[in-house]
Amino acid sequence: MLKPAATKYRPFPPIDLPNRQWPTRVLTAPPIWCSVDLRDGNQALAVPMNVSQKLEMFDALVRCGFKEIEVGFPAASNTEFKFIRRLIEDKRIPDDVTIQVLVQAREDLIHKTVESLVGVKRAIIHLYNSTSPAQRRVVFGLSKQEIVAMAVRGTCWIKDRLPLLAGSDIRLEYSPESFSATEVEFSCEISAAVMEVWGPTVERPIILNLPDTVEVAMPNVYADQIEWMIGHLPNRDCAIISVHTHNDRGTGVAATELAMLAGAQRVEGTLFGNGERTGNLDLITVALNLYMHGIDPGLDLSDMNALKDVYQRCTGMTVPPRQPYAGEFVFTAFSGSHQDAIKKGLAEWEKNASAESGAAWDVPYLAIDPADLGRQYREVIRVNSQSGKGGVAYLLEQEFGIELPKEMQREFGPIANDAVDDLGREVTAEELRGMFWREYVERTTPWKLEEFQIDRKGHGVRCTARILADGVARDIIGEGNGPIAAFVHAMVETVAPRFEVADYREHALGSGEGASAIAYIQIRLADGRTRWGAGVDTNIEWASILAVISALNRST
Repeated sequence: MLKPAATKYRPFPPIDLPNRQWPTRVLTAPPIWCSVDLRDGNQALAVPMNVSQKLEMFDALVRCGFKEIEVGFPAASNTEFKFIRRLIEDKRIPDDVTIQVLVQAREDLIHKTVESLVGVKRAIIHLYNSTSPAQRRVVFGLSKQEIVAMAVRGTCWIKDRLPLLAGSDIRLEYSPESFSATEVEFSCEISAAVMEVWGPTVERPIILNLPDTVEVAMPNVYADQIEWMIGHLPNRDCAIISVHTHNDRGTGVAATELAMLAGAQRVEGTLFGNGERTGNLDLITVALNLYMHGIDPGLDLSDMNALKDVYQRCTGMTVPPRQPYAGEFVFTAFSGSHQDAIKKGLAEWEKNASAESGAAWDVPYLAIDPADLGRQYREVIRVNSQSGKGGVAYLLEQEFGIELPKEMQREFGPIANDAVDDLGREVTAEELRGMFWREYVERTTPWKLEEFQIDRKGHGVRCTARILADGVARDIIGEGNGPIAAFVHAMVETVAPRFEVADYREHALGSGEGASAIAYIQIRLADGRTRWGAGVDTNIEWASILAVISALNRST
């Protein structure tokens, strides 16, 4: 890298817009969405989609609710042309969906594009030519006037061929490609020239697409460009202002959202941001950003996993694990404090949602309810060496119904954490349950319960038991006001150090006649130390005694 960088690179000049309005505006409605997955997204694939893959992707986009879909560049290849003909001839385009096709301002390409649309009910022809100083100089070697003439000729060629599409509702979209790097005055000049030739009206507006083809400035500069254009464009009411952002600076979403504040009415992009270089705008992110603020995006993204499957199968791309809303880890917490907060937040939400309709979602670390996207709460908590008691307790409860008392969570959490740290990886819920079983339920030394029975006498209980103490059988007898008290009395009077029961909990594991019960018992030793134990059995009294033995075994 050069030092100083200014010897090679220059900052993008700001837009003179002293009375800009967009910073104080608030979004209240979604834009018109246009998916360009089948064109802009497809051209960026190492292996472009074949016809069957494009058909599957098209159907998925329709199910999501996209009403405008750019389906291809029909003059670019036979595959593109055949796909569009297949859509039209097989009547696969719903009546409320408009397909869009892209074409450069060249007569031969425009003619083939128009041919591809014969018989279509509704379509948008998307005409473009590049306008930036670098493109004018390096690619075309043309002046500004010659670039305007190119756009005007392309518009005329489309207009002249409209009789070939008699009976079809055809709209024009024009993009001064590389708008973000073009002087705003020239972008306005060329856009106005195209509009004058096409003759849009308020009732039948042109789509004026102002792309952030390559991000060359901060998002606020792009918003200024959009607001400047809206304020200076002749016959503004006869144009729908559309934006199409890329992600070269990693701010494609921000640029789009600020452009919407600046007045953009329509947004083009792709699922999960697939596209050239660092990608296009991720439509899903912008749509769900609106949704999390209570704005209906007008798209159905309720089965995110199925949508990801279609995308990955058709494009050969993968959705990164940290992709907003859709990635594997976005509803996942590894940090112990995060896990604890999520667990408590979900519990509060379930309580509030059942008590009142219209309860507001406000769960720590989860900006949106995973269930709204077809995700499951079991995906939220995962456990590795960075996890804490909250995540451990959540997994045990959600997967196995093991409801650890809070004090026991504080004891078992570090034990599990150490075990996971030794493994050096994430653990499954089943592995976590195995750790708990080995630490508490399966402890049989130095004491192991062989037999236990009780006799009730009035308000008291007499217990007789046989235990193995370091492998030696011992028969013990004790009395108390209940089975646990009687067993504790028997133990401390014969083979165990003095202790008392400090806490006791129990609950069923499952339901039905064969369901097990689990008991949790905390004992306090004579020196003040406390230990928890757990016991599992179909008989709750037996489970409770096993829990006492477990706690004693863990105290040695």
